[in-house]
Amino acid sequence: MRKPLTGIISGLLFAGVAMGAAQAAEPFRITSPTFKDGDVLPKKFGGISPANKNCMGENISIPLQWTPGPEGTKSYVLMMVDLAGRLGAGVDHWLAYGIPANVTKLDEGAHSKAQDFITGGTAGNDTQLYFGPCPSPGSGIHHYVITLVATDLAPGELKPGLKRDEIIKAMAGRGKAVTDMVLRQEY
Repeated sequence: MRKPLTGIISGLLFAGVAMGAAQAAEPFRITSPTFKDGDVLPKKFGGISPANKNCMGENISIPLQWTPGPEGTKSYVLMMVDLAGRLGAGVDHWLAYGIPANVTKLDEGAHSKAQDFITGGTAGNDTQLYFGPCPSPGSGIHHYVITLVATDLAPGELKPGLKRDEIIKAMAGRGKAVTDMVLRQEY
């Protein structure tokens, strides 16, 4: 697949590679070994909760992989947000940070349970783990934006349990690169 000229130039400039270099660094990009950007999630990746009849999944965290962040990256911040959830108020389904720069993938189910190398933020259901989508029946397709930010924050620099607005505030001026993808779900 050929990259547009602007993408190649942006990659060269962003990576700080001289125009005369033989090869450009790979752009910072998040993908999934199981899904393509825009795919519909199977129910097993949805949330499960006896208190919410819309949560009919198995709450298995989504497998993700990414290219390494640019020079100076110390950790990654991962957020999965449904901006249409709760009638436009939004729902944070996954807030994870302090992921060391040498980690470039999360296997299926990796953050359905606590991990030593991930600091959990407080998601919409007050958990510090992945909590899968639970869209209301008949509410249409919801779009889940998964955003990964390469930062110069050291792993462990941020305390556990931060909410999304607190994470964003802590990242101010500390981001090195950002990438995202969208997955969809409907019950």
